[in-house]
Amino acid sequence: MTFDELGLGPNVLKAVKEAGYETPTPIQAQAIPHVILGGDVTGIAQTGTGKTAAFVLPMIHRLARGRARARMPRCLILAPTRELAAQVAENFEKYGKYNKLSMALLIGGVSFKDQDRLLMAGVDVLIATPGRLMDQFERGKLLLTGVETLIIDEADRMLDMGFIPDIEKICSLLPPKRQTLLFSATMPPEITRLAEKFQTLPKRVEVSRPTQTADTITQYVVKIPSNDDKAKRTALRRVIESCEVKNGIVFCNRKREVDVVVKSLNKHGHDAAAIHGDLPQAYRTQTLERFRDGDLKLLVASDVAARGLDVPDVSHVFNYAPPPKDEDYIHRIGRTGRAGRTGESYTIVSPGDEKAWAGVLRMIKKDVAEFTPEGLAEELADLPPDETRRSRAKGRGGRGRDRDRGGRSREREDQPREEAPAETREPAHEKPERESGEKRERRSERNRDRKRKDDDLILQPAADGVKGFGEHVPDFLKR
Repeated sequence: MTFDELGLGPNVLKAVKEAGYETPTPIQAQAIPHVILGGDVTGIAQTGTGKTAAFVLPMIHRLARGRARARMPRCLILAPTRELAAQVAENFEKYGKYNKLSMALLIGGVSFKDQDRLLMAGVDVLIATPGRLMDQFERGKLLLTGVETLIIDEADRMLDMGFIPDIEKICSLLPPKRQTLLFSATMPPEITRLAEKFQTLPKRVEVSRPTQTADTITQYVVKIPSNDDKAKRTALRRVIESCEVKNGIVFCNRKREVDVVVKSLNKHGHDAAAIHGDLPQAYRTQTLERFRDGDLKLLVASDVAARGLDVPDVSHVFNYAPPPKDEDYIHRIGRTGRAGRTGESYTIVSPGDEKAWAGVLRMIKKDVAEFTPEGLAEELADLPPDETRRSRAKGRGGRGRDRDRGGRSREREDQPREEAPAETREPAHEKPERESGEKRERRSERNRDRKRKDDDLILQPAADGVKGFGEHVPDFLKR
């Protein structure tokens, strides 16, 4: 089957052929004809199978007739992350360049003023993250009563990020008579209920088992005997150095791990940069552009980049640890082996990760070959044990459990303490007797007397003059 047989318009087909595509993927071949007819579609396919084009191409075809009005978009596309929304916008520009359609991208980190200007001019397609869309709606800059088509992309990721209540609210603001398309890589029960609530007799298009990894990806696991972070960073560097990496993505489970891993890689001569949710949008966009253009070799990312990164030729994916959710493993390694190309993935598993890794193996239902870089076992054996490393961190005065709330270090455990004679020490189970009011008064009086004597020593000049002031004592000290 070719794209000519799907019923797309000549302008769309011209753009598709210029992009170098001739044969549609299974999800595209099954979904596009039904979308063109105006029916609802629930599309389920693993990442990298062309889901974005499966709804962008027929959407452009349907919007070719008609005109947008100010503040009233005709098509609304919801995406969970800024990067995924930007990818959809790039697809719209690539495939819609021969159609006179307007588009606006509503994502965080971008000026409201520029977005307001586009909305007032009227747009055919509005691509947005749920949070920024609701911000603009509440500011009165947007009306949703003219939406003809609603597209929810990566619906399962929407669920993970807590956007389902926002989506339900947005759907309540849309016209009841509309076309609703829902695309996802996995289909948990919550998303099934969402589809039943907002779609009418949808066509379910499922081209592969949701938990199936692509056959174009060769998977490896690197098992290390220690939970120590330095051991993991060492293993990661040795794995990268043992591969012929054209460009690769390193996935971490936590944002702080991303920063630590980037620092470690750069320190040892690797070209790496970070991307995660706490970084400014301008920096994230610039980093992704460098990676796409080939100016950056390693992209270290949190799961914000597991969806929506459309870089067709990623050669390797490295998991610093198995992901917290088994399904995210598919999305992570799916960044390589795309569009018929081959790729490799490596997952580092420490003893503390064994349970999470076992869950991944149960899900993908296949064995993963073990890989150990040459010399890694000996290098890890030379590292100090975890207990020794923690003790050294304490000795350097770092943040550890031996620091109190005020931030001051307690006495070091390796230094002996001088103890009072046994007969003067209080028993451990007895509390010291509370000081009476009379004793407190006598102690205060002694302190006042001591202070007066100190003042007299300062204010009374010595025979050879007051040290530090010569022969003269300032008046303010004598008051």
